[in-house]
Amino acid sequence: MSAQGYEELVLLNRKIDELVNNFNSLKAENINLKTRNEALGSELRSREEEMKELEKRYDRIKLSGALLGDGENASEAKRKINELVREIDKCIALLDR
Repeated sequence: MSAQGYEELVLLNRKIDELVNNFNSLKAENINLKTRNEALGSELRSREEEMKELEKRYDRIKLSGALLGDGENASEAKRKINELVREIDKCIALLDR
């Protein structure tokens, strides 16, 4: 093998090694990013559930304040009660069938 051919082979081997190293590095980074993505998704779902629970609690507090006579929320309480009564009436109608 000529000297030039040998140098080209060595250069090719270096480039292949570099590509393999880059591939392995990117593969590991991809695995880490997928793991982080899953963790963040889980945290997001947890926060959304917590937010929904807090919204429910807030609505209950707001409704209880209206029932206790808070003037501005009284109409909201009446509306909510009427809505609940209509929903109960629908359930009763379904049970009567």
